[in-house]
Amino acid sequence: MIDTPTMIAMFGLCGVVVIGGALLGGPVERSGLPPLAVFLALGLLIGPFGLRLIHLDLDSALLRVVATLSLTLVLFTDAMTLDLREVRANARMAALILGPGTLIAAALLGGAAWLLLGLPPALALILGAALASTDPVILRGMLQGSGMGERMRLALRLESGMNDVLLLPIVVIALAFVESATPPEAGDLARMLVSLFLLGPLAGVAVGMSAVRLLVWVRDRFGVRREYEALYVIGVALGAYAAAEALGGSGFLAAFAAGLVVSSLDVELCDCFLEYGQVTAEMALLFTFVLLGTSPIWSGLGAAGPLTLAFAALALLVRLPIFALAMRPLGLPLVQRVTLGWYGPRGLGALLLVLLAVFDGVPAGERLFSLASLVVLASIAFQGGWPLLRRRPKAPLAPPPAAVIPLTRAPGDLLAELLATAPPAPLSPPALRQPDMPDRVNLEQLRRLKSRGEPITLIDVRTERSYRASDTVAAGALRVPPDRAVATLRKHGVPANAWVVAYCT
Repeated sequence: MIDTPTMIAMFGLCGVVVIGGALLGGPVERSGLPPLAVFLALGLLIGPFGLRLIHLDLDSALLRVVATLSLTLVLFTDAMTLDLREVRANARMAALILGPGTLIAAALLGGAAWLLLGLPPALALILGAALASTDPVILRGMLQGSGMGERMRLALRLESGMNDVLLLPIVVIALAFVESATPPEAGDLARMLVSLFLLGPLAGVAVGMSAVRLLVWVRDRFGVRREYEALYVIGVALGAYAAAEALGGSGFLAAFAAGLVVSSLDVELCDCFLEYGQVTAEMALLFTFVLLGTSPIWSGLGAAGPLTLAFAALALLVRLPIFALAMRPLGLPLVQRVTLGWYGPRGLGALLLVLLAVFDGVPAGERLFSLASLVVLASIAFQGGWPLLRRRPKAPLAPPPAAVIPLTRAPGDLLAELLATAPPAPLSPPALRQPDMPDRVNLEQLRRLKSRGEPITLIDVRTERSYRASDTVAAGALRVPPDRAVATLRKHGVPANAWVVAYCT
């Protein structure tokens, strides 16, 4: 039973994580600091080594609930945000990343845990699979300002979106061998594989398909408020997990399958549906990391020794030669292949996979968690902090030409028609607005502005998912992420008196 002071502390902690995540997201990304380091420090502050407000053990029911929720949402949003057209178009790259890149790394780390640390084979395989996981939260912070090319970003995006669902079954199957004094019989193993690879995914597919079709049916007939459509995504993830667990399958694989259904169905969903799921998953991850930062993750420092430090170094560096060889068929230069191997940090995903062993009551679960924590702390310090160490001041970019940027038509591009038919009527101008300044402009109005010699910049402010999924283009438009519009315009030297024409269709 949770007492009142603990409940107050937990509510306060939730508030701090949400507020901190909202306010610190931009500054932390621009600074180059790994985001998880900030929340790890927060956990240290409120934990038994700091203000002693909260103390959690690995067997805490709260930690189990939050960690399970985090892993469910991460798998669901990873699948939901996968661009299946992009995966099919880059199938060879995805196969090389997930095959040699992920599986060989897991096997080598498992072998090292067995030989260096003396872990039994099944436990070593669990640790190796967990540490082959990459963390999208750390990864995003590392990529800020890295100057990495689009092809390399694509490779890491594919890996972070799919490798957890490849590693999760390895952990679950290895757990079956750990929990039994003798290897499972063929019949038991077959039933486990059916429940893992069949019941769970089928439950996820059924829930995902039914939920999305129901949403579209209700929205078309009665309408659904935007904020409720955003919340709907969380219900789909949790419903898929619960359905699979009730049937004896894997709720985690069901969550991934449900997200994959959402991504593959040819239905129009509000961007908020996709973005809110990502934001919620990230908040759950950060909250979990704060809880682990109160005391559990610091057990990794207690596990430090010559052999464990050697293992941690291997865990950080093992991807370099693997990617240098595995990605060679793609024609990438050696420096880019090695860079891809370096940009693969271990973060909360690794800890969540190891926690599955802890929650299952594996006797050596705490040791596995300590070893994984040591590697994660090293990853945050060295790999997460690498962009900060190598960052150099950038020379300001030349401003774009102060002229109307003509629109072009790509195959299937409807942008010209959409702008041409946009209502030209200016709205009633506010007091601080020029009398002839409209809220919306069409092509004819752009031509009139050009004839008057007005400085004009056309910007594309579509969300990242919409931008990647659409063939719509405007020639010469400046790509401006909607959450960093002002900073991006200043970075590109857009004059303060310029007309900025934004489109998001």
